[in-house]
Amino acid sequence: MKTQLFATLVVAGILALAASPAAAQTGALRSSTPTRSAKAWTPTRTPWGDPDLQGSYNNTDESGTPFERPAEFEGKRLDDVTPAELAKATDQRNERKRQVAPGLGGAETGAGPIHWFEDYNSKNSRAWLVTDPADGKVPPQTDEARQRANAAAIKRRGGNGFNVGPFDGPEDFTLYDRCITRGVPGSMMPAIYGNSYQIVQGPGYVAIRYEMVHESRVIPLGTRPHVGAGIEMYMGDARGHWDGDTLVVETTNFAEPASYRGASRHLKLTERFKPVGPKTVEWSATLDDPHTWTRPWTFAMNLTRDEAQPVFEYACHEGNYAMSAILSAERTEEAKAARQPGK
Repeated sequence: MKTQLFATLVVAGILALAASPAAAQTGALRSSTPTRSAKAWTPTRTPWGDPDLQGSYNNTDESGTPFERPAEFEGKRLDDVTPAELAKATDQRNERKRQVAPGLGGAETGAGPIHWFEDYNSKNSRAWLVTDPADGKVPPQTDEARQRANAAAIKRRGGNGFNVGPFDGPEDFTLYDRCITRGVPGSMMPAIYGNSYQIVQGPGYVAIRYEMVHESRVIPLGTRPHVGAGIEMYMGDARGHWDGDTLVVETTNFAEPASYRGASRHLKLTERFKPVGPKTVEWSATLDDPHTWTRPWTFAMNLTRDEAQPVFEYACHEGNYAMSAILSAERTEEAKAARQPGK
């Protein structure tokens, strides 16, 4: 509780500083044409001298991008894909969204028209997300990771989120289902809605607010050590520093229930927020966990600055209501079975 309160106060303080006249920057977005070269853009500075990355961002345009290299680009590297090929692939991805949208949420009711979705007609910046290894594929998992995944599946007895069950208790649902957390880097991943982020800065700190599940990360800058190994958190323990104009964030001390793609508590996540244009920050994440993958690997996407899409309230109660309803139904089915002859 004290840790949560401290984090809330720090975020509030950074937000207040970012909104103060002293922190306001004229010409924070210099006129420039974004290119692939990071040298083409130099961000302005905060009053205390750090690169100014503050603003509202979203990654809706990355929605639909395959995580790994798809078969259609077999044998190619990201830099080999031409703009025309990327445009064609993006059009095909958007068409697939239009086709499946009416059926999302169930064949009978559907989820409604495609324009209900924020990722409608997204404009992908790349052909796939994994940048290292060069083949665009996530490295193989270790035997330990596979055994861990099998044990988790057995414990859930087949239930994985809103699936078939049986559901014995809240632990049979993911933390995302329960509206608790998407973890890191899960909170950065695009979805059909809720893709806005806000970066705010203060002397010695950077904070990131996430629209979906409405979490916040407070990232101290400098050389202070991570917390002790006995402390684990859903969003991990982050430490940041500047590498030129790039914000580098190293996060450790993850709680396994919130792990990304089956990572263990030993995961070290290194993120890089690199400004590449007046409205674009390239965000990359390197996952290093020898208990899960045979080698470190990296994926990346663009964050687009858009002050017209600030963080909106995310009142996530659906998962809580659904969990209560599903568990109640499961108990009812068990009671019915118990009343059957021969039981």
